[in-house]
Amino acid sequence: MLDVRSGKMLANPQVLIRDGRIVGVKQGDDAPYAVAASTKRIALPGMTLLPGLIDMHVHLDSDPSYGGYSGLEFGDRFWSVLTVPHASRTLDAGFTTVRNVGSDAWNDVGLRQAIEQRKVRGPRVVTAAHSFGATGGHCDATYFPPSMKQSSQFNADSPEEGRKQVRELRKYGAQVIKICATGGVFSRNTEPGQQQMSLPEMKAIADEAHQWGLQVAAHAHGAAGIRDAIRAGIDTIEHASLIDDEGIALAKKHGAWLSMDIYNTDYTQSEGKKNGVLEDNLRKDREIADLQRENFRRAHAAGVKMVYGTDAGIYPHGNNAKQFAVMVRYGMSPLQAIQSATINASQALASKDVGVIEAGRYGDMIAVNGDPTQDVSLLERVEVVIKGGEQVRAGR
Repeated sequence: MLDVRSGKMLANPQVLIRDGRIVGVKQGDDAPYAVAASTKRIALPGMTLLPGLIDMHVHLDSDPSYGGYSGLEFGDRFWSVLTVPHASRTLDAGFTTVRNVGSDAWNDVGLRQAIEQRKVRGPRVVTAAHSFGATGGHCDATYFPPSMKQSSQFNADSPEEGRKQVRELRKYGAQVIKICATGGVFSRNTEPGQQQMSLPEMKAIADEAHQWGLQVAAHAHGAAGIRDAIRAGIDTIEHASLIDDEGIALAKKHGAWLSMDIYNTDYTQSEGKKNGVLEDNLRKDREIADLQRENFRRAHAAGVKMVYGTDAGIYPHGNNAKQFAVMVRYGMSPLQAIQSATINASQALASKDVGVIEAGRYGDMIAVNGDPTQDVSLLERVEVVIKGGEQVRAGR
């Protein structure tokens, strides 16, 4: 078993789970737990046990098969239904917790409730509901002419509007607040480097969210937007593609977490055009891809705190683990990459329920054949998934 706190492997572990939570962990030659004969036992000889993985940036109601305008072929509830197979694939990939940072029509809230009621299978979902930003910005509806009057109902163009949107979203199920501080790749009429929310607006949102006990994630590609988001007290910076030296220093000073999706461009550049993604979006994707990866290397080398966030939905759900190898290629050790998706992510969530195999936390675990601290690509082939003490995937 990998102890993600120390990085050490524990031989012959025994993990006792009761009512979905871990009540004890033993190792080596410790005496077996004294339990009733009827207690279910899961034996995994020769395998390596790890905590269930955490993806801090997914969009479970997005499907990369439909890009540009091609998704308009379908009705609104089509996307709600797609969350169900997407959640199932994500769980089977070993991700027992995800943070869904932006969805339409409260889709992620409904999915979370259905999973909690055991009506459908999937990971634990931390829900942002609607993400929001400035009128005309990345979180707005930017693909339509004025005659169609399409816009996000949660646009916020002042500090007070931002506070109001936090309250409204929390009221209906948001467990984290997601804002768009800069332009983006897959919106129209925005550029990733453009700042689109002011420092006072972001600070009001962060202050309001923190007052309610919620954290804030900021979509921020551009250097200026990243710096102001950190100054505003935003908890996690999403993408962080164009972060500069000042932004890196600010992240270290303020303890902000970076969630940098450095795999997905491999998919979007190879498959995006045939999926209908517009050339302007592919152009922006190309322009920031290598910059983001090199800035990931720089930020990690400088000691900035990192979490695992993939933007799954931009590429197929269930392939979340493909980013581990890219993180290693750009400077992390396999252990550090694993920690980004376990203990680091749990700390960024301010959660003592997930991310570590220890007493008091949920019995969420995965097992692989081999040692992922030597070959992190093993996490792309998870054999066994256990959620809350229940074996939900058995590959052997």
